[in-house]
Amino acid sequence: MEKQEITCIGCPMGCALTAEIDGENVQIFGSACKIGVDYGVNECLNPRRMVTASVKVSMPDGSVKMLSLKTVPEIPKNRIFDCLKEIKKADVQPDIKIGDVVIKNILGLGSDIVATRNILL
Repeated sequence: MEKQEITCIGCPMGCALTAEIDGENVQIFGSACKIGVDYGVNECLNPRRMVTASVKVSMPDGSVKMLSLKTVPEIPKNRIFDCLKEIKKADVQPDIKIGDVVIKNILGLGSDIVATRNILL
């Protein structure tokens, strides 16, 4: 049986969790709420993260602006660098609004890359 120490980020309390892992069976100790239990199990079996990045957007006047992006929903932690490589390839044109999908279903992971700021003409 493997033990893992985790700090929960599910709520502001930041509980110190202990996970006991036996294959696919995970027991979480030290959580003050169900959010911590769910977070601990997911962190042990399928850790996921929101990825943020930015890409250049060439404006018609020759200037360049930066567009901030994020994944919705989170992607598997072990695919972060693959995701960033794919985002770097994006050719983004202006007239983008917050929430617009820039890359649909990145790497077939079921997550979209969406704009987190407006870049309007």
